[in-house]
Amino acid sequence: MEVSVKSIALSMVLVTVVTSAWRILNWVWLRPKRLERYLRQQGLKGKPYRLLYGDLKETSMMITQAKSRPFNLSDDIAPRVIPFLHKVVQDYGKNSFIWLSRVTITNPDQIKEIFTRYNDFYKPQANPLSKLLVNGSLNLEGEEWAKRRKIINPAFHLEKLKLMLPAFYQAFNETISKWENLVSAEGSCEMKNWAQCFDNFTMHKCRLLPTKRNKRLKEIDQEIRAVLIGIIKNREKAIKTSEATNSDLLSILLELNFREIEEHGNNKNVGMTIDDVIEECKLFYFARHDTSSVLLVWTMVLLSKHQNWQARAREEVLQVFGDKKPNYEGLNQLKVVSVAVYFVLWYK
Repeated sequence: MEVSVKSIALSMVLVTVVTSAWRILNWVWLRPKRLERYLRQQGLKGKPYRLLYGDLKETSMMITQAKSRPFNLSDDIAPRVIPFLHKVVQDYGKNSFIWLSRVTITNPDQIKEIFTRYNDFYKPQANPLSKLLVNGSLNLEGEEWAKRRKIINPAFHLEKLKLMLPAFYQAFNETISKWENLVSAEGSCEMKNWAQCFDNFTMHKCRLLPTKRNKRLKEIDQEIRAVLIGIIKNREKAIKTSEATNSDLLSILLELNFREIEEHGNNKNVGMTIDDVIEECKLFYFARHDTSSVLLVWTMVLLSKHQNWQARAREEVLQVFGDKKPNYEGLNQLKVVSVAVYFVLWYK
């Protein structure tokens, strides 16, 4: 009987070891190689898979080398910002893959297909600390994402965007006034653009530890939520009393959400909760730094380099608006400014 028990225990240990070994082998080698074969069968190209670290080592080395070299405005920005990805695209084409679990797709039709087939293509799972700062529709999947998108989309229709122009003008005017005060006081000054770097929040083992930075992130999240809840409640009161002006994204979003709920008879499964609205507000705030702010900063950099275009753009703005506040009709007449912005988007 004793021998039998020992044999069973030994067999269980052996099965456990073999199963664990198989899972590890599958994770570090078989599954990546199988994925590589599928990608190549679909016409994608890239470097062969390397055990465990994939392309991480080479990516890190190239980023360090790129940052160590002087950077001139006439240089191509891509080799400095994303040197490894830039080299892969040059070597293997615009539809390629790298071993950071990433496939590069540049064909517009294929990109459209990926965005529309939201039940087939899933987003990478965000870590808990990143979700504190950015969550909302960014991390939703499938039908939940589609429902949220249905509510939010109308806020970006042309007629709604026109209503936001006064808010845009006020924000830009305040910023320019601050710059003018700095220059008049100092004669000249240096301004730094905030660089968003969520990479610092993605350390796998450290992100859940009660470190000073992690605690501060949670404190910031609580502060942001408290401020947004107060703003949202005030906007909701204004909407209910028909005093809302719909001059910004939050007011438009709340109005559309109320309309969605009313159309479905106050169904609890329809519309967004206050927590949902808070997450969307945080998402649009942080996403702005990755899109609009980067575009504006790079536009200013290139206009400062090509001062003939800067002068033409300034002259056009003065001709169209003079001392008047910008309006949608006038913005449509800014041909030189439009060319400059398109050039910035195209510039590599």
